[in-house]
Amino acid sequence: MVQVEVEDAAVASGTDLWQRIKSRLAARIPPQAFHNWVADTRMDAHENGNLRVLVPDQVTKDFLEQEYGDVIARAIQELNLPIRRVIYSSRMNGAPAPSYNAERAPNAALEDGSAEMSRSLPEPIFASAVGQLNPRFRFDNFVVGSCNQFAHAAARAVASQPGRSYNPLFIYGGVGMGKTHLMHAIGRELLDSFRGMRVVYTSGERFMNDMVGCLRSNRIAYFHRHYRSADILLLDDVHILAGKERTQEEFFHTFNELYEHQKQIVISSDTTPKNIPGLVERLRSRFEWGLMVDVQAPDLETKMAILDKKAELEGFSLPEDVRIYIATKTKSNVRELEGALVKLIAYSSVTRSAMTLNMAQQVLKYLIPGAERRVTMESVIRAVAEEFKLQPAQLKQKSNARTIAYPRQIAMYLIKELTPASLPEIGRNFAGKHHTTVLHAIRKIDQLRQKDADLNRLVQKVTDSIH
Repeated sequence: MVQVEVEDAAVASGTDLWQRIKSRLAARIPPQAFHNWVADTRMDAHENGNLRVLVPDQVTKDFLEQEYGDVIARAIQELNLPIRRVIYSSRMNGAPAPSYNAERAPNAALEDGSAEMSRSLPEPIFASAVGQLNPRFRFDNFVVGSCNQFAHAAARAVASQPGRSYNPLFIYGGVGMGKTHLMHAIGRELLDSFRGMRVVYTSGERFMNDMVGCLRSNRIAYFHRHYRSADILLLDDVHILAGKERTQEEFFHTFNELYEHQKQIVISSDTTPKNIPGLVERLRSRFEWGLMVDVQAPDLETKMAILDKKAELEGFSLPEDVRIYIATKTKSNVRELEGALVKLIAYSSVTRSAMTLNMAQQVLKYLIPGAERRVTMESVIRAVAEEFKLQPAQLKQKSNARTIAYPRQIAMYLIKELTPASLPEIGRNFAGKHHTTVLHAIRKIDQLRQKDADLNRLVQKVTDSIH
């Protein structure tokens, strides 16, 4: 809301004050922004210095208040209008304002003749992107490493030229790897650079809940209008829609509407489209139309860079030995990594004690269960066998079948990486393999990891599962 003090009442009470403000706004903001956010608003009443303005929906109300508050306040001052406060309402006489621009809300008509019923019901409230996008998730504090360099570059390209570069952009990777950070960074960048752009950010779960709520109350027109009039749609965790046919049907039509009008679509998932179970084929194929980029587990150097950046943001100086300890003892999950540092900083602040390696070892021993566990050859073999749906004994048998040989090579590689076992010792554990055979397996997996992102993720997944 806008609070403005005025000196004189220079306008008669019967004048449409809002129309005068709109005329001033038309000269101040981009035409597309005016068309999207201002054109379909109108004055309702003016009394006691309060100007009441009717807007089409809650989204427009939020946007006018949060994005154009200062511009409107200046217009009121320049026109010397007797207005102290502007109050936006998405209702008319207790019901939603029925008019809105059809071009902003394509295909928004209700099915099954339920449009008239919807007009008598209060309009559903959809969360606005302005309030949902975390201001701390920006490109300038996203740590770029070999694990996420491509995804970061693609996200920046989309943020600078939405609808032109990589549409749709599909970002996938494990939990806590930075997908949401990139999604929020795109949204914040667009809101900052394109003031009139309508950004809609949601999750798979919220999209489904919004749809279900609107279906139950015969207000699906509002659902269509909210999602299909977006200039850019950011959908986080699309894999949640797996197996939900009605929700996928809605998203399919939303996707088509936006894509046909060259609106940008950015989607995130924990895996590739082909690996999302229960995803209908026509959605799967559309997700693959654009660019698919993955965010991999960070390597040790990237972990330490992330810790440095987080510590800098928190105003703490992180000792080198503490940084190395946290980076090596946490799993390859950015969220867990940052959580460990936050806990350590909190402990240091509360106890007013210096941050030391001994403190880190004591404070984080419960946060990182099993971090000091002793990895054995048997525990590695069990973890690899479980990943490949084999029995541990199968990895030890004399077989050169690829279904056995490849997992066995991975097991040899991990045993060498995670245990103090020598090459001959490793060979003896696998049906008496010669140490040169073991060395060949280790070198092969090491070389493949340099160029095979899927193998990289698999090795990290197995490592994290060893117990």
